[in-house]
Amino acid sequence: MNDDLTALSARIDRTNELLHRMLAEVAKTPSTHAIFVDAGYLYAAAGRLVAGTEDRRAFDLDAEGLIEALIDKARQIFADSRLLRVYWYDGARRRIHTTEQQCIAELPDVKVRLGNLNANNQQKGVDSLIRTDLESLARHRAISDAALLGGDEDLVSAVEAAQGYGARVHLWGIEAPEGRNQAEPLLWEVDSQRTLDLDFFKPYVARRTAATFEPVAAAARPARETVRFVGAQIAAKWLAARGRESLVELLPGHPYLPGSVDQDLLVEAEGLLQYSLRGQADLRRALRDGFWEHLQTQY
Repeated sequence: MNDDLTALSARIDRTNELLHRMLAEVAKTPSTHAIFVDAGYLYAAAGRLVAGTEDRRAFDLDAEGLIEALIDKARQIFADSRLLRVYWYDGARRRIHTTEQQCIAELPDVKVRLGNLNANNQQKGVDSLIRTDLESLARHRAISDAALLGGDEDLVSAVEAAQGYGARVHLWGIEAPEGRNQAEPLLWEVDSQRTLDLDFFKPYVARRTAATFEPVAAAARPARETVRFVGAQIAAKWLAARGRESLVELLPGHPYLPGSVDQDLLVEAEGLLQYSLRGQADLRRALRDGFWEHLQTQY
């Protein structure tokens, strides 16, 4: 009898030791978050807020700059967490990428998922894609937190599915000029709510205006190496103005830049190049690469 109790006690001790090891490993595993963007909601709400219209043809959206700003915002909110990726959900006829959607898909850490676009330019199947991804990532413990930029009541089931597997879902909305642009049942289900205001979107949305002047020849597209060099030039100027203390604060975010720094970099580079980098994903990356390379040589 004593031998049986001794053996049982030894097995319990081994089990406890394994549990302690497992818990220690879990404690060392960093939290992970992902950003889920319903592009239909984004274009409609941001367009109305900044440009006064929901018609995509009436304004330009700097998707790359905005995605960088969303990543930066998530980094501030989930300070002890790492980004898995940004999921961008949009509609397209026969699910064939448009040129703009192709550029977005080429961005690092971004996954474009397409639903259908019907004859009335309405998205179909996007909500089910969001639910599938949210539920799958939560079930496999790939994420602990999900930032969801959307407003449709149909997303409630996606939120519930992710929460059922232990993930926390944080709803991000866009300021509405009047009333509300998110369904109340969705607001009730999420773990937290946050509203992004006019100042957040203004740098990335611009209303298109009809040309009232004689067209001039477009500037030649600069080479990637030229843009990279301009990025390094701006970095040298940035470092001289702010000092090494600011550099130390910036480095942990590599390869991403805070939204304000990234926007200033873009504007100054366009001025030096006399060429618009909006929608030029490869040149934007070359600009950031040049900026980072110079800063890292100084650290």
